[in-house]
Amino acid sequence: MKILLVSRYKNNFPDHQLPFVTEQGEAIRALGNEVDYFLVRGNYITAVGALKTKIREYRPEIVHAHYGLSAITAELQSMVPVVTTFHNGETLNWHVNLMSSLMSLRAKHVIYVAQHIRDLSYFKAKHYSIIPCGVPMEQMVITPKDEARQQLGWTPDKKYILFGGAFSNARKNYALLRDAVEILKNDTSYIERHTSNIECVEMKGLSRVECVLRMCAADLFALPSHSEGSPQALKEAMAVNCPCIATDIADVRELFGSEPGHWVLRNPRKTHERWEADEQSLDEMVALLKEAIAFNARTNGRKRIVELGLTNEQVAKRIIHIYHEVLKV
Repeated sequence: MKILLVSRYKNNFPDHQLPFVTEQGEAIRALGNEVDYFLVRGNYITAVGALKTKIREYRPEIVHAHYGLSAITAELQSMVPVVTTFHNGETLNWHVNLMSSLMSLRAKHVIYVAQHIRDLSYFKAKHYSIIPCGVPMEQMVITPKDEARQQLGWTPDKKYILFGGAFSNARKNYALLRDAVEILKNDTSYIERHTSNIECVEMKGLSRVECVLRMCAADLFALPSHSEGSPQALKEAMAVNCPCIATDIADVRELFGSEPGHWVLRNPRKTHERWEADEQSLDEMVALLKEAIAFNARTNGRKRIVELGLTNEQVAKRIIHIYHEVLKV
C-alpha cells in the first residue's frame, strides 16, 4: 500500500516535522508499505495545489493528515481518501476546533489520540477510532540509573525530578511542581527522614537520546499539565521504567493502570479535558511527591506500554487495518 502523510512544516524539528509523525510513518513502512511525506507550508488552502501535484506524482492509495488544520489541505483534494489524526491542539481554541471538526466530517476515518479530544470537538466524526500515538521502543534504551547519572554528571545523593517540558511552558504547569518541591525542602519533619536535596530538571532543547538518558537517571518524571492529548513524553518515561507523577487529564489514568510507581493527582474538574487547581491541590501534590520520592525503585512501565498495545509497531498495525477498511468502502 502507498500512503502519503500530510503534516505542518516545522522549522525546529529534524526532517521539519514532529518526531511522532515521522516515527509512525516509519513504523508503517517497516510493515511492508510505501510511505512518503507532504509538509504544508504557508496557507493551508493555497497548499492544496502543491498537494495535488504530489498526489499525481506519488499516486498514494491513502492520504493520512496529522492535525485538523492539515486536514484542511488534505480534504480539499478529492483524488484520494483521507484519514485524519487529531492530537489535541484542535480543541484548544474555538476557531481551530470549528475548522478542524468540520474537516473531520469529510474524512473517511478519524483517529483521536484520546477520547476527550472527540468529546471536545464541535462536530464529531461518525467513523472513528481512539488510538494514541505509539512509543518507538527501539529508541527507549534502558541505561541503569547509576550509570545514567554518571554520564550526566548528576550527584548520587540528590533526588532528581525530570519535568516533562520547558519550565516556561505554562500549559505544562511547572509552577505546581516548583511550589510543592519548595514546601518539601522547608518541611523539617520530612527533611529529618529524607532529604531537602531535590532538583527539578527541565526537558528543553534536548534530543531524543538526551531525554531518554535523563528519564533513566531521574528518580521521578513529573507531568502536572493543565491539558494534554495522549502525553508522548509520559509514555516514553514509562517505557524506560521511570516512576511518574501526573495530573488526571487525557488518558493518564488509563496509561498508569494500577502499576506501582505511578501517581495521579486528582482533577477538581472531574473531567479529563483540563486540570485546574483548587485549594487542596498543592497539599495533595506534596503528599504524592513524598510517596514518589520514597519509592526509590524502577517500575514495570515498559511492560505496561506493551500490554496496552502502545508500541509503534502495535499502533501501526491498527492504523494499517483502518487504511484497508477505508479502501473497501
